[in-house]
Amino acid sequence: MSQLLETLDKERLAVNPLLKRKSELGQFLTPSSVAKFMASLFDKSKLSKPKILDPGAGIGVLTSAVLERITLEKISKQAEVTAVEIDELLRGRLQTTLGLFEDGLSLKSEVISEDFIEWATNALLNEDSLLEGTKIRFTHAILNPPYKKIMSSSRHRKILRGVGIETVNLYSAFVGLAIQLTEENGQIVAVIPRSFCNGPYFRPFRQLLLEETAIKHMHLFDSRDKAFKDDEVLQENVIILLERGGKQSNVTISTSTDDSFIDYSSNSYPFEKIVQPLDSEKFIHIPTSNEPSFIERYPSVHYSLSEIGVEVSTGPVVDFRVKGHLRDMPEEGTVPLFYPNHFVGTLTEWPKVMKKPNAVFVDEDMKKWLYPNGYYTVVKRFSSKEEKRRIVAGVLTPSSVDYSEVGFENGLNVLHFKKQGIPPELAFGLYAYLNSTEVDKYFRVFNGHTQVNATDLRTMKYPSRVTLEKFGRWVMSNSDIIGQEELDQKLEEIL
Repeated sequence: MSQLLETLDKERLAVNPLLKRKSELGQFLTPSSVAKFMASLFDKSKLSKPKILDPGAGIGVLTSAVLERITLEKISKQAEVTAVEIDELLRGRLQTTLGLFEDGLSLKSEVISEDFIEWATNALLNEDSLLEGTKIRFTHAILNPPYKKIMSSSRHRKILRGVGIETVNLYSAFVGLAIQLTEENGQIVAVIPRSFCNGPYFRPFRQLLLEETAIKHMHLFDSRDKAFKDDEVLQENVIILLERGGKQSNVTISTSTDDSFIDYSSNSYPFEKIVQPLDSEKFIHIPTSNEPSFIERYPSVHYSLSEIGVEVSTGPVVDFRVKGHLRDMPEEGTVPLFYPNHFVGTLTEWPKVMKKPNAVFVDEDMKKWLYPNGYYTVVKRFSSKEEKRRIVAGVLTPSSVDYSEVGFENGLNVLHFKKQGIPPELAFGLYAYLNSTEVDKYFRVFNGHTQVNATDLRTMKYPSRVTLEKFGRWVMSNSDIIGQEELDQKLEEIL
């Protein structure tokens, strides 16, 4: 690594504790090793006389990595940089950083002190009155955007809609604006959370990305907490290279354990493996093996939950909203309130000594949130980064508790039919299928965060109802002796 990037790394670590607005702005400064890798992804043939955009530029680590590459590889003798940074503390250091390149390059640089979303949307909205040659456009954009939700009622959300961007997080807003500000055949490199790859909230963003750009390269860090360890970033991040208006072809997928890139490896995949042609949700899969996927190996696994007569909902009881109804232990007038901790394999351990309550008091307000007792498959919504499995399922059986109604807390997904229980064989079959190693691997290909949402389960593929019920009967007959190996082997047999 160069002396300049080493210096910037030290500067990054020094300035981190001083970022008083870090939480407010969602700031995470880029390690120099990551910046250097990101800069290396740009097509060398496109770096002649670049016009570079760096939204949320921080102290200039990303721009420096690009300018250093241009200088060291003697790609161009001139460059233009527009760096947007709202934080005054960072902006002063950013201007100093850019000044270091003025001797080796004919560099035209501008530091914008505005909110990037405000500045970019104004530029796009006002361009109709400008001549074609005066519109703000860039050949390259490189960014590590802030990670923070955008409230639906916020000014940011309103002005983004004005330029056709509908999204729920600052990071996807920044990338969407960078795409619109990049000229045809220009390239964008960004490091962002993997959460955009699936789920309903990011569907408009995926649509924008797939309609306006070609995905050229995606890089995954196998360890969720090491690449940005100084910032305690626990999201699974992906570095993505996009080309505005580019022709979509094969996509390079690369991995490394962390930001040292010592064990870097890459493979090329046809685009059909990244976004399945018939997928209306446009989920973005990131395969890391050339082996056929679970779905490819078992064509019979092609049913949706609705096709097998099952629905899925998030547990309706949000505990902090019904604090007055919660009870540590069951008492007169209460019913069981189930949390993820109550489900261990095929067993329901209730009541249980734990920090969370075990019961909820029932009145007219509470009744609407309850389900009749019955057979239900449940799936934990959240897993910690230490857990081996992403999907962890359990089963509630009516004999587990002697109550006519039960409550499911918001940390659970509940598989049901019209808010009633489902047949026992189907409940146990879904439990076994979802707990299989193959399904966990399949799920991780398109889900990069630790959350399992009802929408994720709704859009997954399942075996037929007949196959699931057969699997369930086997579980019910052998529950005492079933381990992970036996469960996985049985799934292979019945598919």
